[in-house]
Amino acid sequence: MDSLREPAPEIINRKPLGIRFIECVKGTTLSFKTHQAIVLIVTFIAYASYHATRKTTSIVKSTLDPQSSDESLKFFPWRTTFRHEPAGNRKLSWKLGDGWSPFDGSDGTSLLGELDLAFLSVYAFGMYFAGHLGDRINLRIFLTVGMLGTGLFTSLFGVGYWGNVHNFYYFLVVQMLAGLFQSTGWPSVVAVVGNWFGKKKRGLIMGIWNAHTSIGNITGSLVASALLSYGWGWSFVVPGLMIIFVGLLVFLFLPINPESVGAYADEEDELQSPKKDGEGVTEPLLRPQRESKDKAVGFIEAWKIPGVAPFALCLFFSKLVAYTFLYWLPFYVSHTAIAGKYLSSETAGNLSTLFDVGGVLGGILAGHISDRLDARAITAASFMYCAIPALFFYRSYGHVSLAVNIALMFITGIFVNGPYALITTAVSADLGTHSSLKGNSRALATVTAIIDGTGSVGAAIGPLLTGYISAKSWSAVFTMLMAAALIAGLLLTRLVVAEVAAKMAESRSQGGHQSRSPAETLDV
Repeated sequence: MDSLREPAPEIINRKPLGIRFIECVKGTTLSFKTHQAIVLIVTFIAYASYHATRKTTSIVKSTLDPQSSDESLKFFPWRTTFRHEPAGNRKLSWKLGDGWSPFDGSDGTSLLGELDLAFLSVYAFGMYFAGHLGDRINLRIFLTVGMLGTGLFTSLFGVGYWGNVHNFYYFLVVQMLAGLFQSTGWPSVVAVVGNWFGKKKRGLIMGIWNAHTSIGNITGSLVASALLSYGWGWSFVVPGLMIIFVGLLVFLFLPINPESVGAYADEEDELQSPKKDGEGVTEPLLRPQRESKDKAVGFIEAWKIPGVAPFALCLFFSKLVAYTFLYWLPFYVSHTAIAGKYLSSETAGNLSTLFDVGGVLGGILAGHISDRLDARAITAASFMYCAIPALFFYRSYGHVSLAVNIALMFITGIFVNGPYALITTAVSADLGTHSSLKGNSRALATVTAIIDGTGSVGAAIGPLLTGYISAKSWSAVFTMLMAAALIAGLLLTRLVVAEVAAKMAESRSQGGHQSRSPAETLDV
């Protein structure tokens, strides 16, 4: 049973309206664990809706530029089953037109690429400011505003369909503003979840919770694809309205921390359950300590927290690999002969989702293992090193058969997305409550923004480099990805050494305690 104290009147007035309504209907205050469940569900749906709106552009690309797949073959020397078909048969045909100016010209593919680059660049840049603001204002309001703005500008992109807009700069500006509002999401949801869940099971909980990324991608793909036949504008407007609706749910139901709703846990459910460090044991770099403070941590001060810079740079290379697969895997699969046959674009797209499925399992495994070992850096680095042979085998043997391709893709997804999910969730939450902050937890959003913002720069660079390198050799692309995975692991070397030293010292300390007499042990 959770022990609840009677909240003060001012706390009741600060509770979200939805929480107050539920308590009014139930006739009693909600328990601590009920609040935790609400936080997990609401933040899961919230960030899934962010990814659903983010996915729409990639789905609509072939409608805006139906010649893209045909034109790209001139730059990517890979055989396809339809290369020798008549040009008229290769051109895609859509019910409501054959493309959309200015994307239906010879430079349509490059213009769409510029939209992606602009979106990801502004998203990465805005992430730093979003985290800084998120630690200084009410996260529930901040997240709501971000979701409403994301829905608005996602919808405005689709409005260009009915407004007969053909000005490239209109779409460019709308995408940039959408990226700016999108940057509010990740620092906010990680900070809220970090406020409610202690370190003891944080890795496992956040590993499962991080499945919202794949769920959002799948939802966005299905919704956008289903609406294409009614006009590509609907593929933007409907996801935009969806995130606006979810934003209202966030405003009504999301409690940002236990203090804001007067929720308290029993001793066995304490948010932080630190272990007693033996004499002479070096405290691990990611040992958090939880106590509310009023002053938010500055941007430079957050960078100086032990572990933030190495993990941020590690995520730069980790996300470079992950987003290269996100943007290029369907293309790579469709242009690679598997058992001597080429898959259609639709089949290749469906097959590529297995990489995300592997990523979900990887995130859960990485979180669970890091919880059991109490070693985030060791876990993340080990996964990155394992990703290197996984990438090599997928490139070398993925063409043997469909079954082999599926198995190797799934395994690659586990090792590529596992550390990516761990760093952006549990590690960010740990560092945002690091002991060097002396109990000040108002660094969660800033630290999360620094880490994921740096990673997002890599996410923008990876797909861009792949576009140039793959024109000459896909083997060179995989070499680049393996090198990035190696660098990501090496960047955590200092933290890995510190964690290993702490484990060895703790083991020696425990051995010393065990050698004492029963009376001496009781005196301790």
